[in-house]
Parts: sequence; structure tokens; C-alpha cells
Amino acid sequence: MNPVEKGHKQVNGIKMYYEIYGSGKPLVLIHGGGGSILFDYKEIITRLANKFQLIGIDLQNHGMSEHRDIPETFEQDAHDVAALLKELNIEKASFWGFSNGGNTVMQIAHLYPELVDKLIVASAFYKKSGMMDGFFEGMMDATLESMPEPLKINFLNLNPDFSALENMFAKDSKRMQTFEDWSEDILKGIKSPTLFISGDKDVMKPEHIVEMWRLVKGSQLMILPATHGSYMMADFGGNVDEKLINFTVNEIDKFLKN
Repeated sequence: MNPVEKGHKQVNGIKMYYEIYGSGKPLVLIHGGGGSILFDYKEIITRLANKFQLIGIDLQNHGMSEHRDIPETFEQDAHDVAALLKELNIEKASFWGFSNGGNTVMQIAHLYPELVDKLIVASAFYKKSGMMDGFFEGMMDATLESMPEPLKINFLNLNPDFSALENMFAKDSKRMQTFEDWSEDILKGIKSPTLFISGDKDVMKPEHIVEMWRLVKGSQLMILPATHGSYMMADFGGNVDEKLINFTVNEIDKFLKN
């Protein structure tokens, strides 16, 4: 599984890293907090590269993209992704965002509706109350030691600079610590076909995903027997639930082709 193209593009003052796999209709893959293209989407890319043109992007401060000394926001990530796609001459695409990446793709649909064909929002949220009890309180005391070891190892493999890891962790944590609930209008304004996915044992409450689904007219909903992301990637123990991931991919393939 080798990319057909990979590299960096100068975007909004930083070099952003991307990888392109396969061919066909473009599907942009946006990783979660602390993640990277292959950490979050390796299982998906191996299953869908023969069906779509998959464009994986490392967001600011993550993976092999450069770092900024400004606060991270989901809006800034949306601007970066839109600018990178312009550099790649992609005028319209479907988007799949996982975790914080799900928040980013909702902002892309909000700020750049003309870019979006279809939207897959996986394990995201729009209100603090949607997260499991204690989540935001826990974020207030987050330290680098509390970051899951596989995420640290993955980051340092891609970018062997410990101060960059510290910066990424600080920016990601601060974004969550300062998060303010979005207006329902952001979701109500999404006009592209949208699929919400979550696990029943996810970090956001199933009721919250249902609430989001109700706000986006005509959207679809899939709640799977899964933890955070285990329906699309290896869990932090490195275990891959092949059957569950195959099921997810099959449903997404149908959603994108209908």
C-alpha cells in the first residue's frame, strides 16, 4: 500500500504534509487529536484505495506537518484543509473526519460548503455536555504523561523532536480546555449528505450523536458496538477488529456511492 503521491504544500504559513492513495472520486481523510494520516486511517486506506482517491492530510502541529505558535482551532484546520485542496487542484470532495477531525470536517461544511460532496462525521461532538461525564474536567489536568503511549510513539516516529510533541500536546489540550459550545445553526446549515458514526462505548454519549443527526436534515446515523474509533482503526492495545471495520467500510462505501 504505497501512496501515488505524497509531499508538502505551503499553506497559510506552514508546510502541510499529505498523502494520496488510489484513484476515483476524492475522499479526504482528517485524523483526530494527537493522530496522523496512517495512525487513524491505515485500515481504511487498505480497504478503500481501490475504490476512491484517498487524500490523507496531517493537520497543523501533527504528523509531518509544520508547527504554529498560534492556538489550534477547528476553524483554522478547516481553512488549512481548504487551502491545501486548492493547491492540489481538488475543487470538490467528500470528507471523513474522525474525533477532532470530525469537528474539523463539520467546520469545512460550514465555512466551505461548495467544497463538500458528502460528509462522514465519526466520533465528534459540538457541545461540551455531549462528552462523557468528567471528560472536560479531566482535560483541565491533562499532562503529556497522560497521553496514550501509542500516540506518542507514532508522533516521534514521524517527527523525532520531543519539543514538537510537547507543542502538539499543549495545543491539542488547550483547544479542548477552551472549547465553547457551537450554535446549532452550524449543524442545521450543513446541506451535503452526512453520515454520523459513533461507538456505543465512545467518549461522546450516544444521545449526543443522535442529537447531531437530528440537526442535520436528511443525515444518516450509525452507532456501532465499539469504543472510540475501534470501528475504523486499531485500539490502543493494537487490536484490530477486522469484521467490525469491514462492516463500517462497507456501509461507508454504500453511503458514498448512493
